Amino acid sequence: MKLKEKMPANWSKILAEEFKQSYFKKLEAFVLQEYEKQPIYPPLDQVFAAFEYAAFEDVKVLLLGQDPYHGEGQAHGLSFSVRSGVKIPPSLRNIFKELNSDIGCDIPQEGCLTDWAKQGILLLNAVLTVRKKEAASHASQGWETFTDAIIRKLSDRQKPLVFLLWGGYARKKAKLIDIKRHIIIESAHPSPLSAKKFLGTRPFSQVNEALQKLGYSPINWQLENSQIITKKP
Repeated sequence: MKLKEKMPANWSKILAEEFKQSYFKKLEAFVLQEYEKQPIYPPLDQVFAAFEYAAFEDVKVLLLGQDPYHGEGQAHGLSFSVRSGVKIPPSLRNIFKELNSDIGCDIPQEGCLTDWAKQGILLLNAVLTVRKKEAASHASQGWETFTDAIIRKLSDRQKPLVFLLWGGYARKKAKLIDIKRHIIIESAHPSPLSAKKFLGTRPFSQVNEALQKLGYSPINWQLENSQIITKKP
């Protein structure tokens, strides 16, 4: 089994040269071995879930995270998102607070962001896998090279998009982006450590204004609370 086989066909064509690189072959061997030895998140069939909702040409926004959540049952392949029914992590709570104060959306009762992904938001982490309860345990294994390549390919795309970069780590990726063609919106990270600098930055209204400037329809940021899964007692 090859890790690259999990990538949707449209993206596989775009990334075909990356899959041939020696760094990716080493990364693939490492990741598959890790899944055999211990709990790794997200589940193997969801490592490339972020790419399933929008084809390369249909991405309107890239929201970059750093590392998947490392708690049991949290990560499902979309940055900042958790599975329905899972407790909302602190960073995502702050995102929802800002969502409410920025554009008046109701604060969701669950943290699954697939409704955003379906509208052309690529919820991409810089590192796509992690060991259970070991933050950044799969950093520096090759994922960063792979996701940097994805950012560059989106930057090289003629059709413009919006890059949403939160926090110092994500903001360093601005150097990979052609600012003459695309729009970058950046701020502090929504983590509790930097929430005071994040809250009040109005990223959601900024994104919609940028999309309309580029000729796209705005994002409907309101998430449906009906996605909640009620846990049985």
